[in-house]
Amino acid sequence: MPELTSAPNLSSLYLRAVVSGPSRSGSTLPDTEYVRRGIAIDRDHLAEYDLVCGFGLRDELPMTYPHVLSFGMSVQLMTDPGFPFPLVGLVHVANSIEQRRALRVTDELTQRVRVTGLRPHPKGRQFDVVTETSVDDEVVWTEVSTYLRRGKPDESAPRQEIDGLDAGEPTASWRLGGDLGRRYAAVSGDRNPIHLHPLTAKAFGFPRAIAHGMWSKARCLAAFEGRLPEACRVDVEFRKPVLLPSTAYFTERGRDFALHSRSGKPHLFGRIS
Repeated sequence: MPELTSAPNLSSLYLRAVVSGPSRSGSTLPDTEYVRRGIAIDRDHLAEYDLVCGFGLRDELPMTYPHVLSFGMSVQLMTDPGFPFPLVGLVHVANSIEQRRALRVTDELTQRVRVTGLRPHPKGRQFDVVTETSVDDEVVWTEVSTYLRRGKPDESAPRQEIDGLDAGEPTASWRLGGDLGRRYAAVSGDRNPIHLHPLTAKAFGFPRAIAHGMWSKARCLAAFEGRLPEACRVDVEFRKPVLLPSTAYFTERGRDFALHSRSGKPHLFGRIS
């Protein structure tokens, strides 16, 4: 179980992904688990994250914030020599976060990250990145991010599980600037080229840059701020990319929510439990 004393250097990891990606192939996931202890919350960084994602400035961490703290370890796992797929080209299709109590800016965190669950997907194969965040040896926050490696279709694989809301009358609409991907990348470290600029996004088949999926989830949860219980679980499925710039339409009905385009096409379906 490798232990890290600092956050991985994401710039060097993305360079490794570009250089080694084309040569990667395999059918098994590594059993490596990374751990990092003594993680202190940087108040300035937290404030920048809150601003980009629409949260108010509070001592309580947004439910999605630990994701950005552990993201470097996730990327390191997915660029290690034993990982079977190229990092560039993986599609984030779902994310589930379970929080047992609120995390606060004064908490000192330990995070563990591993990959598991390689299985069929209707459009290829999928796997999970599992992150556990602990305070004083108690696991208080768990995340499962599911990624798709496109490949041979498997029609026997299960489909999405969340029944989506129709567009209906939106609760809110958000105008998203063309620089949103760069702004979120600056606080999250996720500098995948599909998010940064129209030209780099076009190289990967997108007409324009697209918003990060975890920004979309965070922005939706910001709309519930002050109404979520400390202990809860939030599941989302990512559908159509959010092109930048654009206007996104948010709809909530009870504990179900969605993000849609102007035409009603779903970007994200979510459920709070």
